[in-house]
Amino acid sequence: MKLSPPNLIQVQLDPGITKAETGIDDVVWRILGHTYYLKAESASAFAFETIDPPGTYVPPHVHPTQDEFIYVLENRLDLYLDGQHHVALKGDTVRMPAGIPHGYYNISDATTRAIFWVAPGRRLRELFDVLHDMTDPAQVVAESAKREVMFLKPEEYAFDMLTQKPGA
Repeated sequence: MKLSPPNLIQVQLDPGITKAETGIDDVVWRILGHTYYLKAESASAFAFETIDPPGTYVPPHVHPTQDEFIYVLENRLDLYLDGQHHVALKGDTVRMPAGIPHGYYNISDATTRAIFWVAPGRRLRELFDVLHDMTDPAQVVAESAKREVMFLKPEEYAFDMLTQKPGA
């Protein structure tokens, strides 16, 4: 256990720097075409860098117990946020409160890099460990539900980001 000298409180997060496109302790996850690098981990927060090639996306889902944030480092992300389409460009920060349906899409022709973080950390590290190298989207959805990430069914979408048509 580390203690913060000024007030002697327990510090759960190890101090340090995690270089770009690397993970703490070389932790990297590959999930359905995305690459995620662990950037920070504690009970109060969990952060990861994403490399999202063109055509990759995470469909609408909900974190009932976590706020989530995205800071776009390169390119852009199209977002499904509470039933509306938004675009986040390089330098933008996206706020996704707990309980609000959201998804992100790289529908451009270039790779996108971003930093994502959630607060509190909850079970997201456990989820990524389980999903690493998984190739079946249905299994990803089932495992996610066991760890506090609930994917919407396509008929629950307000619109389909890929077709820009209203949901079923």
